[in-house]
Amino acid sequence: METSLVATVIGPDKPGLVGVLSTIVVDHGGNWLESRMAHLAGQFAGIFHVEVNASEAEALTKSLKALSGKGLSVTVHSETEASSGDDLETICLELVGHDRPGIVSQLSNVLACHAVNVEELTTLRESAPWSGETLFRATASLRLPAGMSLETLQKEVESIASDLMVDISITPKEK
Repeated sequence: METSLVATVIGPDKPGLVGVLSTIVVDHGGNWLESRMAHLAGQFAGIFHVEVNASEAEALTKSLKALSGKGLSVTVHSETEASSGDDLETICLELVGHDRPGIVSQLSNVLACHAVNVEELTTLRESAPWSGETLFRATASLRLPAGMSLETLQKEVESIASDLMVDISITPKEK
């Protein structure tokens, strides 16, 4: 019987961290399924999902948590059985505008008020091509709650776009 584990790890970035993590998973007979990892402000931050034989789950968890001795903070959770939500509509949101505090907060508050689930969110700051001003970009994969239409969400998000001084586009996610 397989057990599904989701682990998060954060600590000082250095070459070989992904190799250390993946070796521990393989040493316990685990299968690396998916991950998101990044270098942020000098830190390595990652989340990954693995499957492992139930008899190895505790040992794998213990080995991953032992990395705390190398300066990494590791948390491991057993994945719970939950509704996949495959019948709910998934959409893509893209936002761009001049950087300023509060953009993510205001956008996420609108999404939360309408029970929209943020499945993935990527944000970054960059220089505008001609002016050199700092732009803020966000891309998100969102799952709409049952009964909510793309048009309804578009209207709600557009209501804050002018306050935020950003451009927002929402499109159905390609399957």
